[in-house]
Amino acid sequence: MTNDRTEPTSGTRLDPDDPDDAPTAVVRRLTTFPVKSLDGCDRDSVGVVRNGGLGGDREFALFDSAGEYVNGKRERSIHRVRTEFDPETRTLAVILPDRETERFDIDDDAGRERLTDLLSEHVGYEVSLRRNRDGGFPDDAEASGPTVISTATLREVASWFDGISTEEMRRRLRANVELGASEADAAELPPFWEDRLFDRRGRVVDFRIGDVEFAGVNPCQRCVVPSRDPDTGAEYDGFRETFVRRRRETMPAWSESDWFDHHFRLMVNTRVAEFSWGETLAVGDEVRLGESRPAGE
Repeated sequence: MTNDRTEPTSGTRLDPDDPDDAPTAVVRRLTTFPVKSLDGCDRDSVGVVRNGGLGGDREFALFDSAGEYVNGKRERSIHRVRTEFDPETRTLAVILPDRETERFDIDDDAGRERLTDLLSEHVGYEVSLRRNRDGGFPDDAEASGPTVISTATLREVASWFDGISTEEMRRRLRANVELGASEADAAELPPFWEDRLFDRRGRVVDFRIGDVEFAGVNPCQRCVVPSRDPDTGAEYDGFRETFVRRRRETMPAWSESDWFDHHFRLMVNTRVAEFSWGETLAVGDEVRLGESRPAGE
């Protein structure tokens, strides 16, 4: 994407004769995750920081003594840590099984030390808390922008599994930006609408949300975390196998891409154009879809 702001138009990933293209996509929910792998914080609006991440998203991360992430992928007990973050006071409330809620000022050295002492006791070994104000600790350093999914996709995927609600699937998948149709539209977005935001390997799709310019890079390759109960870490039997089968069976035409070397992919990884760093995303912002282009341009 160049630094010249151009008005996005309907591009190669849209079929103007498809009635599913009629609804206008808007932001329904914005979520940041102040500490990587811990609970999210819903926001009405949030600024874009350096590297294209959302302000305060994965700003902190836990590490072990070997410098490896202490996250849900590697440490099952992390799933049993509940947190509530207040972005105004910068206070993190931590709720652990059979303990009183404790609150920590995460901008204060003493507060962070108390927090790591508590979490070290919980996991059974020493952990440290590191901070990166400029873009946080994204899962994909090459596509460090917000992750995008639609409410319809969450609802559809939840329906594949007995006992998993849309809200629980939301917590399993942990997207930053959730899309739905505008209130003016009678129709809802179809499931997997967000798959329009990437193309084949070597290409990206330009799109805009509000005043922020994005490039959609790829469908996110999922790890073990979505297969686990977000409260207990217990494995859902056959989750990956069911997911892969149903993803293949329900794949809409606009999703077809050579990125699907396997079908355990969902949610869109993005990059944000450097000239959009400092802009703000807000609930209600409209999505404008642009063209597919070579990734290196």
